[in-house]
Amino acid sequence: MSDGEPLTGEPLALDLVNTRPTGPDGRPADLIDTPRRLAAWLDLEADRLPGDFSRPAPAADDLAAVHAVRAHIEAAVRAVTDGNAPPPSALRALTEAQRLAPAVRELVWDGTAVTAAPRRIGPLGVRLAAHLAESAADLLADPGIGRVRQCEAEDCVLLFLPAHPRRRWCSAARCGNRARVARYYQRHKSNTVNGQAEKGS
Repeated sequence: MSDGEPLTGEPLALDLVNTRPTGPDGRPADLIDTPRRLAAWLDLEADRLPGDFSRPAPAADDLAAVHAVRAHIEAAVRAVTDGNAPPPSALRALTEAQRLAPAVRELVWDGTAVTAAPRRIGPLGVRLAAHLAESAADLLADPGIGRVRQCEAEDCVLLFLPAHPRRRWCSAARCGNRARVARYYQRHKSNTVNGQAEKGS
């Protein structure tokens, strides 16, 4: 995985927050900074999103709604994982995002039985923000929220919910390997310096 690709596989709310990693220049990057890149992220998360998020293609207004809910999720999650109360404004905003596009169980006859699938109405960005805010509500209300951690790599800000308490990296491929290479380089450099010092003495 390259640093320019979103990290996926965490709870949906964390995957969204993790679309703001540290860039190559050490500053925050945004992996969903255009409607096209938001559409690509939605494709990556398709198995966790209702089918009605694939059409129409995201527009600038949709992107703004997703960015706003992402900021509120991040503020709430980082506060809780630091042992602090989440900002009331973030909780209110996440509640309001859900209220703007409530999930209705749409009843449909499929030819043999009635099905009841959750469906939201409204513009794509409003529906998407509501779904993402709901995923944040599930995460924040879960007793396991206290286990969410930030990657231990020096230049990484990504969050993860470890299945194993010894997990230290957002991804073994992304940061785990880099940390191992850095440790190897430091040991090799140290051994080289010590060897040269011994020769010179």
